[in-house]
Amino acid sequence: MMLFPIQFTWPYGGRSVFISGSFNRWAELVPMSQVEGAPNVFQAVCAVSHGCHEYKFLVDGEWRHDERQPHKNGEYGIVNTFEALPVPVEVAQVQPRLDVLNSMEVDTGLTHRISAVTLNQAMPRISEEDVQACRHRISVFLAAHTAYELLPESGKVVALDVNLPVKQAFHILSEQGIALAPLWDNCKGKFVGVLSASDFILILRELGNHGSNLTEEELETHTISAWKEGKAYMNRQVDGHGRPIPKHLIYAGSCDNLKDVTLKILQSGVAIVPVIHSPSEDGSFPQLLHLASLSGILKCLCRYFKHCSDSLPVLQLPIYAMPLGTWVPRIGESSSRPFAMLRPTASLSSALNMLVQARVSSIPIVDDNDSLLDIYSRSDITALAKGRAYTHNLNEMTVYQALQLGQDSNTPYEMRSQRCQMCLRTDTLLKVMEQLANPGVRRLVIVEAGSNRVEGVVSLTDVFRFLLG
Repeated sequence: MMLFPIQFTWPYGGRSVFISGSFNRWAELVPMSQVEGAPNVFQAVCAVSHGCHEYKFLVDGEWRHDERQPHKNGEYGIVNTFEALPVPVEVAQVQPRLDVLNSMEVDTGLTHRISAVTLNQAMPRISEEDVQACRHRISVFLAAHTAYELLPESGKVVALDVNLPVKQAFHILSEQGIALAPLWDNCKGKFVGVLSASDFILILRELGNHGSNLTEEELETHTISAWKEGKAYMNRQVDGHGRPIPKHLIYAGSCDNLKDVTLKILQSGVAIVPVIHSPSEDGSFPQLLHLASLSGILKCLCRYFKHCSDSLPVLQLPIYAMPLGTWVPRIGESSSRPFAMLRPTASLSSALNMLVQARVSSIPIVDDNDSLLDIYSRSDITALAKGRAYTHNLNEMTVYQALQLGQDSNTPYEMRSQRCQMCLRTDTLLKVMEQLANPGVRRLVIVEAGSNRVEGVVSLTDVFRFLLG
């Protein structure tokens, strides 16, 4: 297919400006650069095929069109239009794409400057040698650094006593804005487990089960240790005498290397591992230093490899070109497991059931066109502590209503989109890694540019399983 470099201009200012259109199937946001000496003018060059095209600008997070250029109502609202007509030009040698784009003149208006240059749009290929080289370097880095390096300069770690009532623990996590906490057993003098958002999901599902003996009033006196014991019976984790099998806490020492910490998280399927320092050889008087997560480890990786990523070609490849993430099956394709999505009108109980049954940490909330509206995560369960909302019938509460509980009453609904961490299928692995390294981000929803239609999800776990092989 013959493609031509076309220069686009946005002359109306802004902090960050992108362009997308039918020429790239609305599948990529192309960043536009500020013109030197003209702070309100942004330009970009895109490769387009011969024919009629539509396009729009994303200016500071808002989709806009240029009213001074041809425009019409299209599938994505009002869009600008243009027609690319080939102009025969004798070309002695096909130039590399960057040379062509860099040699183009800068214009102050929308210019359809065309050269007869064939650009290669084939799927980027990953060589096994490049993958193995990338994995080796990352493995060496992780093995050479310790969990101690994850500790922030200042911060706090919340731990809960196992004898606390479940209801009180629920409110503490909500007030502290955290989704989990290590558990301390004073009688044993050690940390014995973790109370997480998943525990509260299971508790609320039990409350909604009419055959359950656990009532809301009993949460006042029902302790964390009693719940953990009951959970073991629920999961049939008992020995030959019918007694619950004690589960050992998965933790890391401050001197453990980051590769071992990462593998502990991946193999156990937990979100965090406590970093514990024991001054004495018998393990007494343990000190809780930090909660190690894949996000914190990824931040160390990004900080180190960001400036030498050119030597690791895999990091510069788009995520759609590698076996990464969970994708919505396309028409005619089969999937090993269904992709979990819900409408905002779905009941909260259906969302909780899906989180447990699909074994996912979050569910995209979409409209009738499968465009992303919000996301419901396991950690959102703690918002039900406000006003004792967990006492309501979860079948009658919608996902939308549940998400509203976690929002400040003065925050406009549009601001909720900031909760949805998104990426495009064309984003590089390094860019996705940098987004996932931000605190509190555990997954990115892959969306189609322009429509925000959900295409898949990529998580921290997905990235590390790929990087470590």
